[in-house]
Amino acid sequence: MATQHFSPALRVPAASPAYPMAKPGYGKRSAPDQRPRTRDDFALLPTRERYVAGFVDHLPEGAAMSVKTLAKQLPLYGQQAISTSLNALSVAGHLRRVRCPVVGAGDETRWVFRTFWSRTARDNEWWNTYLATEQATRTAAPVPASSARDMAPPPPWAPAEEEPPLPLEPERPDPEQTPEPTAVPHQRTPDRAPDAEPAPPATGAEPHSAGTSPTYLALARLGRDDHRLALSADDCTTLEPLAAKWLTRGVSVDYLTNALTAGLPATVDSPVGLLRRRLNDKIPPRLPTAGSPSPGAPTPAGHLLVECTDCGRPGPPQALPDGLCRPCRTAHSGAAEHSPRPADIADVKAHMNNLRDLLKPV
Repeated sequence: MATQHFSPALRVPAASPAYPMAKPGYGKRSAPDQRPRTRDDFALLPTRERYVAGFVDHLPEGAAMSVKTLAKQLPLYGQQAISTSLNALSVAGHLRRVRCPVVGAGDETRWVFRTFWSRTARDNEWWNTYLATEQATRTAAPVPASSARDMAPPPPWAPAEEEPPLPLEPERPDPEQTPEPTAVPHQRTPDRAPDAEPAPPATGAEPHSAGTSPTYLALARLGRDDHRLALSADDCTTLEPLAAKWLTRGVSVDYLTNALTAGLPATVDSPVGLLRRRLNDKIPPRLPTAGSPSPGAPTPAGHLLVECTDCGRPGPPQALPDGLCRPCRTAHSGAAEHSPRPADIADVKAHMNNLRDLLKPV
């Protein structure tokens, strides 16, 4: 008789925790036109930089790229080592940190921080050209939460949306049964008096009735402020269209009043003639509104600012070659040039040992 062996079921392997994602508008973004991923992508980099670069290259879009977050996920190195590795990757042409202004609700401008990553090493000219294009600006701009939610497919466990029921057709009356007309008593229209005029048709409310427009009131106040410019009601009505042209050109009522009252002669024989002449001769030029730019003005675009990978100082791409500002680049290159060689360290130790031997008492 065969013996039956009972063995426990195999345990399901524990799923690794998901990498923390950045807030919408932040995190990692991949540069275009990269070579396919191979095992020798970062073979020319040192061991530590190759380890960090391989990890960053496999991160999803929008992943958090801060030094603290990377140090938590990479147990072999601390924050200082990760920061130094990111500086080296920036110099090698794999990484650029940028910030982009985004106008939100209520015309509120906020800065969106992104880290562009390229598996293929790029030179400064390529990065400057790419960051100056509209594609990079559009890539750095965040996707609205509503549009991203609408574009995302529904999860498989979500129930399918039921089709709305078709509207019921209204009941059609039987053509054979003709409804009887309802008897309406005859209403007598009252006779209109021969002198009564027909009421004018109702029209929309006018913005300013006669005598209440800002230009009419401004002209009427001239005589009260200065008796030399006293105008009658007919004079104000005659000059009102000329003064209204000033307001359509973007000037205020105070500007109009100051222009009409400045430099008056000692005696004014005809106030209406003087004001008519000034309204025609001193009319201001027509300026474009704030919303419509002038034809020759360049169209403003959402430009990108590159951040120094080491200290975070912003600037245009041309001012930060290798993704580093001048002080950080000088310190980075100086540390590499003046780092002591192992042979020099051994010579210094031998020299110090020789000096200690000479100082020993005989």
